[in-house]
This record gives sequence, C-alpha cells and structure tokens, in this order.
Amino acid sequence: MNEHMTPILDEAAPADGAYLAGQPYQIVERNGVRYTLLGTAHVSRASVDAVVAAIADGNFDAVAVELDPQRLQALDDPEALAKLDLVKVIREGKVALFAANLGLAAYQRRLAEQLGIEPGAELKAAANAAKGRDLPLHLIDRDVGITFKRISAGLGFFGRIKLGTGLVTSLLVDDEVGEEEIENLKQGDMLESSFGEFAKQSPALFAALIDERDQYMAARLRQIEVPTKADGTPYEVLAVVGAGHLQGLARYLGEEQREPAGLCAGLEYVENRRKLPWFTIVITALVLGGIGWGFWNGGLAVGADLLKQWVLYTAGLAALGCALAGGHPLSILAGAIAAPLKPFRPGIPSGTFSALVEVRIRKPAYGDFLALRDDAQTWRGWYRNRVSRVVLNFILTNLGTGVGVWIAGARIFGKLAG
Repeated sequence: MNEHMTPILDEAAPADGAYLAGQPYQIVERNGVRYTLLGTAHVSRASVDAVVAAIADGNFDAVAVELDPQRLQALDDPEALAKLDLVKVIREGKVALFAANLGLAAYQRRLAEQLGIEPGAELKAAANAAKGRDLPLHLIDRDVGITFKRISAGLGFFGRIKLGTGLVTSLLVDDEVGEEEIENLKQGDMLESSFGEFAKQSPALFAALIDERDQYMAARLRQIEVPTKADGTPYEVLAVVGAGHLQGLARYLGEEQREPAGLCAGLEYVENRRKLPWFTIVITALVLGGIGWGFWNGGLAVGADLLKQWVLYTAGLAALGCALAGGHPLSILAGAIAAPLKPFRPGIPSGTFSALVEVRIRKPAYGDFLALRDDAQTWRGWYRNRVSRVVLNFILTNLGTGVGVWIAGARIFGKLAG
C-alpha cells in the first residue's frame, strides 16, 4: 500500500489555501485522496467564517462533518422534538437516552445565549455550504445514542450511578457556563465538555467520547467512494471536526490498517445486557429469602413485619420521588404499586409505569414539544413543561425505588441478624 501522510498544524497556510491561515488543520494523503482536516471551535464565529471560506474558495470534491444524522437534524430542525412519540420512548426503555439528549440541548442553549452563537454552528454552516455547492456531504460521526450506550456499558454500575446523579443535577441547574468550560470548547469536543469533570476522571468515558470516535471518523473517511479523476490529481476531501479530534483523527487516518467497515461495526457494537446484575440477584435473594424465612421460622407476625418493611420503604420512597417530580396522583399510585414488585420484574423500572400513566393523563401538547429546548434550560421549565416533567417522573421514581430497595434490604437483614 502506497501511503503518504503530511501533518501540518498551526502553520502558515499554503498559497492556494489562504482560508486555512490561523486555523488548526492537518493534511493527510492516502490512496489517492487528500484529506484536509480543519479543526474548529464549536463556539467560535471565526470557525464558522473559516469553514464557509474553505468550501467557497477551496477546490474540494467532497465535504465531511463531525455529525451524525440525529445531530444534523437537531441543528437543521429545532422542531424535530415535536414529532417525538413519547409513549414509544418510554416503552422502548429510551427515557435515559432522551434525558441525556435534553441535558445536552439545555447545555448548548445556555452556551448560545451566553456567547451569542449556537454551538455547532460551524458544522451546520459546513453542511449547508456543501449542499449549496452541490458537493457530496458525508456525516462521519458515530450516532450519539450509540456513544451514550457504550459510555454506560463501560462505566459499570457505580459509574452509571455517579454519571446519572450528575446528569440529574445538570438538568436542574441554569447557571452560566464557566470560562474554563468555554475555553475547553474552543480546543476540545462538545460531548466531552458536556460531561464536565467526570470525563476527565473516567478513562472509559474519555475513550468512548474521544478516542473511539477518532477511530470511527477516520474509518468513515476511508469508506468514502472515490471516483477516478481524469487529470490524475488527488480526490480532495474537506473534513470539518472539533479541534480536540484533530490529532487523533489524523493519526488513525494515516496509520490505521484495519478494514474500515469491520472497524466501524465493532465501534457501533453495544452488548445486549440480558443477564441480571449481581446486586439485583443478591438483593432479590435477600428480600425474598428473608421474608420467607421470617414466615417459616418466626411465624405470621415476623413474616408480615418483614413484608411490611419492604412495601413501606420501596413504595413510600418511589411515591415520594414521583411526587417530587410533580407527578399526577395516579402516577404516584402507579409508581408505589410497581416499586415493591421490583424483584419480579428486574428489567422494567418502576419509573416506566408512573411515566406511562403521567403521559396518558397529562398528555403533552404540541406547544410543550416546541418549548422543550427553552424550558430544559431551567429547573422551573422542567416542571412546567409536560414532556420534561415525564422524564423527571421516570428518573425520580426510579431513584426513590432504588433508595427504598437498599434501605428495606438493610432493615430486613438487620432484623434477621438480630
């Protein structure tokens, strides 16, 4: 294989590429294709101007952007959320993913209001400019839903608890984005910045957010079909990516030898977790075994007392969580009934039942979906908007149930040990 890689970073642009002057970029040439990797800041007007100038003045045959179809749709069509089937989201167990997307949207909107520019505006400008010049447009980033799932799978139970707690906190905070975060955005990646300090502390999270996507985008670039040019010159591809991906993307694009289709498939794979987590099995065995032992050895009074402890804490705290989310009384009742039955349906969270009741009784209106991006910026908006309130209902009901399970399990164990 005849490959040639010429890295260029923060140097004076070539004479025929003045649009690159002052911008971080790298050029990689491989197998008859010259990839110009233009690093951008997701909150910079200068990056928008540089992208537009590059596509207008450059002799490019195709344009690639650090987007997946879902994120491009969110940039192009802010009303896309109005077409969402919320009941389907709940039934398919995608509420957590939906909540993560809402948190990301709220973070981006706060940035837009604070800085006067929509995060990712340069990616949207690149896509529109490519369409305007009839250039092939390639969306090379991995689906954001797959990225979130691989993050969750790589963290383990306690890591997911920590991340989920941080997510809930971020949903209800409307503070301004700090200067350090803004500077990180100018040099890094939108998704990485959205996860804040946790991204720096977790190697698994960093790998899924940055390194895996560097590999994936490099493979996707190599998958671009390249027609033969009559004049024998290289096929020119402009790839617009966040500056944080520039070095890794250039390295994988120039050095990776694995077949790109198989590499992409591997990086899109998410293990289907069918086995019950060990802690679920332990808690279930403790509760059922403890209550059964109470009835067998202690008689009806002891068994009934243990059963009462279980129902009281799981149902009571699930109902409290739902109430704190502003749930309808029937939603609170549904969560309270479902919570004590958790050992018998470990794959279906109690929040699913309360959220389904909530969305049926307080069906979100079209205006709720339209206002969702704005309402998701403040904790008042989360309670006011019927869509986001369903998400809160799901999250806080599950949180209450989880706390109730641990408290009830501890009390049952204490009574048995005593």
